[in-house]
Amino acid sequence: MVFVGLTAGGLVPLGGAEGLRFEGGRAFRHTATLVGFGPRTPGSSGHRQAVLYLESQLRRLGYRPQRDEFEARTPAGVLRMTNLVACRGQGSQMLVVSGHYDTKKIPGTRFIGANDGGSSAGFLLELARVAAGKPWRRRLCLVWFDGEEAFENWGPTDGLYGSRNLAARWQAEGRLAQIAALINVDMIGDRDLHLQQELNSTGWLRELVWRVAGELGYAASFDGLPGAIEDDHIPFLERGVPALDLIDLLYGPANAWWHTAQDTLDKLSAQSFQVVGDVVWRALEELDGQGLTR
Repeated sequence: MVFVGLTAGGLVPLGGAEGLRFEGGRAFRHTATLVGFGPRTPGSSGHRQAVLYLESQLRRLGYRPQRDEFEARTPAGVLRMTNLVACRGQGSQMLVVSGHYDTKKIPGTRFIGANDGGSSAGFLLELARVAAGKPWRRRLCLVWFDGEEAFENWGPTDGLYGSRNLAARWQAEGRLAQIAALINVDMIGDRDLHLQQELNSTGWLRELVWRVAGELGYAASFDGLPGAIEDDHIPFLERGVPALDLIDLLYGPANAWWHTAQDTLDKLSAQSFQVVGDVVWRALEELDGQGLTR
C-alpha cells in the first residue's frame, strides 16, 4: 500500500453462531504461525507453507477454500500467485472482507511482515471461525490476496497484483455487481493502534464503521489522521464496488517499523486484533441486515 495524501484532522462481547465471539488472542496466534514460516514472497518456501496453512485451517472450519491462481508480470519476472477465497451463505449479494498475506521482498533484509501481511491473514482466519455457522442472509466471502506488495516502484503495474486480478475476473464473471460492500484490512495488529480515515474509501461505509467503533467504545483506536491510501480495495472501488480500507500505516515512531526487519510480533497485541474484530463483526451484522442494493 502507499500514501497518496495526508491531512490533519471497553470491550463488548460480540458473538457469532452458537455464542462464539471473535478472539483477538486466536488471531494473534494465527499471525504468529504465519510469521514463523518466514518471508512470504511469491515463490518462496514461506509463501507455499502459508497457503497450505490457510487452506488447512479453513477446511477444519468447514469451508471449501478456492484458489484463484494466476501469473503476474512483475519487475522480478513472471511469478505464480495465489489468492484464496472462502465463502459462507447462499445469498444473491456478497459481503467481502479481505486482506493480504504476502510480504515485500526487500534486498538484504529478512522481512517477515508480522503486521504487514501477517496481521490481516491471521485476522481473517479468526473471522472465518466466528462466521462459520452464522446463517448469513447474504453470502460472506473472505479473501486472502497475494501480491499486494510492489517489487520495485509502486504504481499501476507494480503492486496489488492479487486484488487487480480478482476484481477483473469477478467483473468478467458477473460477480462483481453482487458485492454490496467490501472491507479490506491491512496492518491492523499494531499494539499502538490508530486506524486512519482512508479518504479513497466509500463515504457511507467508512461512516458506518466509525459509528460502530464509537458505539463499542473504540473511538480512541479509530483516531488516526485522515489520508488517501492505495491498497487492495482500490481495484474494486475503480469498478464501482463500495469499499473501505482499515489500516494503520503509521507504524512505530516516525513510521520506523514499516517495511523493515523491525516488523516483528513484539510490535503487535491481541487487544488490537480484538478491537478490529469486534468492530468488523458488528458492521457485518448491520450490513447483512440491511436491504443493500447496487
